[in-house]
Amino acid sequence: MRKLLIVCGPTATGKTSLAIKLAKKFGGQLVNVDSRQVYRGMNIGTGKDLPQNSSFNKIKNSKLGIKNESYKVGYYLISGVPIWLLDVVEPDYRFNVVDYLGVTIPVIERIWQQKQLPILVGGTGFYIKILMEGVGTAGIIPDWSLRKKLGPLTIGKLQKKIKQIDPSRFNRMNYSDRQNPRRLIRAIEVAEFKKKTPAQFQFLNLKNKDVFWIGLKMSPEKIRKKINYRVTKRLKQGLIKEIEGLLVKYGFNNSVLGETIAYRQWQEYFAIPKSERKEILIKVIDRWKSAEYQYAQRQITWFKKNKQINWFEADRKDLFSIVAKTVGRWYIKDND
Repeated sequence: MRKLLIVCGPTATGKTSLAIKLAKKFGGQLVNVDSRQVYRGMNIGTGKDLPQNSSFNKIKNSKLGIKNESYKVGYYLISGVPIWLLDVVEPDYRFNVVDYLGVTIPVIERIWQQKQLPILVGGTGFYIKILMEGVGTAGIIPDWSLRKKLGPLTIGKLQKKIKQIDPSRFNRMNYSDRQNPRRLIRAIEVAEFKKKTPAQFQFLNLKNKDVFWIGLKMSPEKIRKKINYRVTKRLKQGLIKEIEGLLVKYGFNNSVLGETIAYRQWQEYFAIPKSERKEILIKVIDRWKSAEYQYAQRQITWFKKNKQINWFEADRKDLFSIVAKTVGRWYIKDND
């Protein structure tokens, strides 16, 4: 059956370790839902926590039906469980929700074909929402060259063009929109984009009974303590050295480094002479911890809106046992 398990919640709650145990029990494969772990080389800062000497098992894009050659799609084995969609693109590629749909749906379809359970795991709630509901038009960026070309056309010619490309779209427009050149141009822009990349506008569209949500939560005090521990751990693992290497290849301004927690907080540090860096080190680390905590709070706010999520305290001793029983009632019963 086409079923999907989702393990979500704020950062530092142990989502991946729980998901791996669930995958072993129910015959599943993990699919990453972290908008920053898709970037190659950004390992320590994003908390991929890959086993030492772990190898990437690349699957040919053609086998998955993926056309974008910028994507490198495959999986790592963690404790014998595949985890997909880590290291998909380089940090200078602007990966967005449309990209995410374009790689995730083929991977999930492959897991279903193998008669296994896809387990989405991560904290980027917006990606999960788009996967369930579709991207709509919000994820389509402006095509400035097309807009320049369409700008001089009359309303009549714009109407004729959208009728030719997407008549159903034109029929859904009200009278005011049909007389508005800006909205007609946007409708043409969206229709042209969808025509070029139709697969990226698919979404899973599963029934509620086919999707099961597990959410992990902790008190704010415990999350803060976990974040402090993880920051210290990542510094010991060599985050500063990792950033140095990434800056040589990409820089802060021409990549996602300048926009990503655990990396962007170091811009001031690397902008001054080495002899002065020690003086601001504590300030940088405190700024990083604060950003992680604020991000966790935003995640909590986002996921709290979803009434489908079955919440569990992340630090309870019988966590796996109770979650496995809950998932089993949903998964095994309907698969018998």
